[in-house]
Amino acid sequence: MNYHFDWSVIARNMDRFLAALGLGLGLAVISLAIGCVLGLAVAYARVSPRRWLSGPAWFYVELIRCMPLLLLIFFIYFGLPEFGIYFMDKTQSFVLTLSLYAAAYMSEVFRAGLASIPKQYVEAAKAIGMRPWQRQRYVVLPVMFRITLPAISNNLISLFKDTSLAAAIAVPELTFLARQVNANTFRVMEVWLTASAMYLATAYLLATLLRLVERRYASIR
Repeated sequence: MNYHFDWSVIARNMDRFLAALGLGLGLAVISLAIGCVLGLAVAYARVSPRRWLSGPAWFYVELIRCMPLLLLIFFIYFGLPEFGIYFMDKTQSFVLTLSLYAAAYMSEVFRAGLASIPKQYVEAAKAIGMRPWQRQRYVVLPVMFRITLPAISNNLISLFKDTSLAAAIAVPELTFLARQVNANTFRVMEVWLTASAMYLATAYLLATLLRLVERRYASIR
């Protein structure tokens, strides 16, 4: 093997690597937050007895789940402008795409969470005179959140890794920067080993922190 490592390339660009990593993490967090709000609405529509709500919600979930994320990114970024729908920049386009993608998966998580809530909780809330919106706010949603928290954590980590696909539309996150530095310096191993290590370390740190949150929340009675 004649390859000689030169880590000075990484040292000179470390500030850019960290900024790109931060951007990717921010994209994942924002997309998950939006996806949770949309996913909760879709989950309630899925469990609704009204077909005009449950039908479109089912179609949306199945459509997104069966479509590759990269194809969805291309469709929203390149396709929607053909119909006169424009976004301010490529980052916002990617956030929209990842949020819609996350919402489909989070809706299934929330739907399972809603189905897992013991009926006696709701019956007890009715017995003490809670209104429907009060039962949802003070009983159903807190219990559902506790049940679904591990799945929410897994989805955040998954979305963080999926931000690497933003490089396809030149969003300057970690994978795009790594590709750019590699093209300028030809330091293939150093660049991609660094990017891989940063993804691995960040995902592991997220998993550790989220486990602590899960244990803390599970201990609340």
